[in-house]
Amino acid sequence: MIRKDLLRLSIGALALAASCTGAAFAQASGAAPSASPAAAPSRLDAVIARGTLRVCTTGDYKPYSFLKADGTFEGIDIDMAESLAKSLGVKADFVKTTWSNLMSDFLAKCDIAVGGVSTTLERQKRVFFTQPYMVDGKAPITRCADAAKYQTLAQIDQPGTRVIVNPGGTNERFAKQYLSHAKLTVYPDNVSIFKQILEGKADVMVTDASETLLQQKLNPGLCSVHPDKPFQYGEKAYMVPQGDVTYQQYVDQWLHLARETGQFDSIRDKWLK
Repeated sequence: MIRKDLLRLSIGALALAASCTGAAFAQASGAAPSASPAAAPSRLDAVIARGTLRVCTTGDYKPYSFLKADGTFEGIDIDMAESLAKSLGVKADFVKTTWSNLMSDFLAKCDIAVGGVSTTLERQKRVFFTQPYMVDGKAPITRCADAAKYQTLAQIDQPGTRVIVNPGGTNERFAKQYLSHAKLTVYPDNVSIFKQILEGKADVMVTDASETLLQQKLNPGLCSVHPDKPFQYGEKAYMVPQGDVTYQQYVDQWLHLARETGQFDSIRDKWLK
């Protein structure tokens, strides 16, 4: 027992001596004691102090985000953004953007971007994504009478096929990568684009499976083609500023709780069922 006590005393003495020696060296050399770097301000604090959550959204992508004639937005992600703002004790301020300008507008004007945004590695280079809230993928939508003709990419990617696509997002990139032989039309209005197929001005569009399911309900005569087996794997998530882990973790936790408590399911079903 005495040996153990002596050993503890010896170790303590050595530690104290090392500490004193280090302090003495620092004092002799004129070096200032090291201090922990101050944490960078978080967007979380800025949003709360401002009293508003600035939300970038395109407003042209049902069921996620749609700009109504009265100037207000509606959809799954609009309700979710309102929920996030409420959790922070602030108001949601929606900023209209386009798919082509989504990244630049988000970086300059917004705290979060919502509205059916697909996660991509290219976007990941400039922003953080939250955890995904929906798994999705690209699927065709066409006139029901032509559904059997457009089951595969090979069937669609033919010179005689008129493919239509909205500009600036993952739909356009997908079409240009995989449908190089088809006749491709970039149509500027993502709201009325499906009418072009219904009216026979285009044959098919490849977009997110969730959108094809909604549009076949909104446009009788159009059919979603194997939405349960999309051409590629995809995810929907929210864009938040790169590098701000504190803010990202708050949004992730809010989203996690919304999904686990059934709040997200309730909002999703409101717009999809």
